[in-house]
Amino acid sequence: MKLLDAPSLRASALKKKILDRSAVVGVIGIGYVGLPLAVEKAKVGFRVIGYDRNPIRVDQIRQGLNYIRDVNDDELAQAVEAGLLSASSDFGSLDSCDCIVICVPTPLTANKEPDISFIRSVAAEVARELRPGQLICLESTTYPGTTEEVLLAALARSGLQVGEEFFLAFSPERVDPGNARYTTKNTSKVVGGVTPACLDVAATFYAQTIAQVVPVSSPRVAEMTKVFENTFRAVNIALVNEMTLLCDRLGISVWDVLDAAATKPFGIMRFDPGPGVGGHCIPLDPFYLAWKAREYDMNVRFIELAGEINWTMPYFVREKLMRALNENGRSLKGSEIFVLGVAYKHDIEDWRESPALKVIDLLKRDGSRITYHDPHVPSFTDEHGELWHSLPLSREILERADAVLILTDHAAIDYGRVCDAARLVVDTRNATRAVRDGRTNVVLL
Repeated sequence: MKLLDAPSLRASALKKKILDRSAVVGVIGIGYVGLPLAVEKAKVGFRVIGYDRNPIRVDQIRQGLNYIRDVNDDELAQAVEAGLLSASSDFGSLDSCDCIVICVPTPLTANKEPDISFIRSVAAEVARELRPGQLICLESTTYPGTTEEVLLAALARSGLQVGEEFFLAFSPERVDPGNARYTTKNTSKVVGGVTPACLDVAATFYAQTIAQVVPVSSPRVAEMTKVFENTFRAVNIALVNEMTLLCDRLGISVWDVLDAAATKPFGIMRFDPGPGVGGHCIPLDPFYLAWKAREYDMNVRFIELAGEINWTMPYFVREKLMRALNENGRSLKGSEIFVLGVAYKHDIEDWRESPALKVIDLLKRDGSRITYHDPHVPSFTDEHGELWHSLPLSREILERADAVLILTDHAAIDYGRVCDAARLVVDTRNATRAVRDGRTNVVLL
């Protein structure tokens, strides 16, 4: 009988702890990605520690209070009460974790270049506490090569050998905030390990709570998969946004065109235009890919152009509103604009990278007086540090505004009531589609 070597023994021992749920799971970053994952792991019996620099989040978890819509309040509270879910700001206890999942933000700089400072910071923290027999998984969306070039490089400074003494993998998050059909549990999970042993351990870990695990040949393939998925959406959104610009010049309703094209039973996939793109991935990922491509003496012109088109849409919204106001004998300067919706998409509270914020900023620069209503975003802080609060959706406010600007099509808003009360409605989402009466004051994107 062949004896197992030391790396195989370590992998087998860790897999055994994963399979019998005795492994302790650490989730770094307990936001939109990390908290749903942490709760799913706790639900099946893992003891989970959520790590975050935000003391408010840590305190809320300790009290069993939920702050992410896609997480069930009762499930979170029960996990905390059972002692299966806790939270901490002390990264010094990472050595107590057998499996560590990194779910930190990866934004862009002001110059549209990748900002992986959060990954670098966490990598240093993990490396400081790294011990034999741990699995480290990165889930943060990033450019191909980050796991090995940045995370592995930092962890290797511990002196431990990857695939032998510790295990490292990349498994991209696929969170779609507000999507009740596809959740953390039933959305397939792509996993790429640095070595075969890394892949084996990581796949075993994710298979405990996710219906389908999709192993791939390397972390780079997994990283590229995630960036491609979001670039696919960004490019198609850019296509329909550019079609919107052309239809505007031609005096054609882009919505009529899309409705007609969508009747074709093959060879078409519907994407709708809007004031821009938002959220934690789609506005960012094409720029991550374009930045990485330049390292290899390549310009991904198609992808870069899509990003440019999507970033121009807030400016087009400004132009469309300005023309609509002109028709009413008003200018942007001094006009009172009531914005409906600041979340980046309908029926969620997430306003990260929302195009609404850019539109509001542009209109403020033009001298417009801006107020807003969003049933899901009671307040937000803009890039200048100004705190905004949602106003009630009252008839008085609707009638007083020179224009109502719909930037997010939340289902909770009565658009018939809006159109009835407002003197001008500029609808960038076709939210007023079902309104039949009193549409003479509605201007579509």
